[in-house]
Amino acid sequence: MPTQTPGAWVEQWLSPPRFTRFLNECGGDRAKALATYEWNLRLAHALMRDVAHFEVGLRNAYDAAISQHWAGSQHWLLDAASPAKAPLWRRSHGQRVDINRRNRDEIAEAVVRAGGAGASPGGVIAELSFGFWRHLADTGHERTVWIPYLHHAWGSGVSRTKIDTATRLINAARNRAAHYEPLFFAQPGRGVMDVERQIVTLSSRLIPDLGTYIQQTSTVNSVFAQRP
Repeated sequence: MPTQTPGAWVEQWLSPPRFTRFLNECGGDRAKALATYEWNLRLAHALMRDVAHFEVGLRNAYDAAISQHWAGSQHWLLDAASPAKAPLWRRSHGQRVDINRRNRDEIAEAVVRAGGAGASPGGVIAELSFGFWRHLADTGHERTVWIPYLHHAWGSGVSRTKIDTATRLINAARNRAAHYEPLFFAQPGRGVMDVERQIVTLSSRLIPDLGTYIQQTSTVNSVFAQRP
């Protein structure tokens, strides 16, 4: 913690609204608010490491599950008939919406970043966002993606709804951490430690040894305990 009270330069750096959130959390104590900001940053880095491990495991498990059962002539991400790309119409707020339009756009952008027409499937996979993989297990994709493909990645007895809820929680926390937003404003059941438990639980379902590895090497618990 700083030995002197931080001056107005902190608001110039972080912006008044951003720093005010930490001031309010710390009862107006400027030194403690800045220390809490630094702690929040360390916590974000620790959490992002675990999310990254889970995200890589998730995308590779999903690719393996779909590829194993996909009968198309091209890799499922590149085939126009892919259940992740083909038009998929659902009702939303009284209108028909193609819920795969966003997927097609994201895949097309990933192909460009991965090298264009000659991009490898592995390169495209690495360019796709966490949100892309999360959405493949949402309600709209239950019949076209979850039932024929993705449930194989999780083993028997898994609930799509629970997987969707947990990955949404992890994705939301990931986005907050990536933008260095406060991680102490979460609602009950949605805090950092709740997210960490879900990361370990889901990783263990995908690859038991991965869940054990994350749990044994994570620094989230120790950083969380260091809150000013």
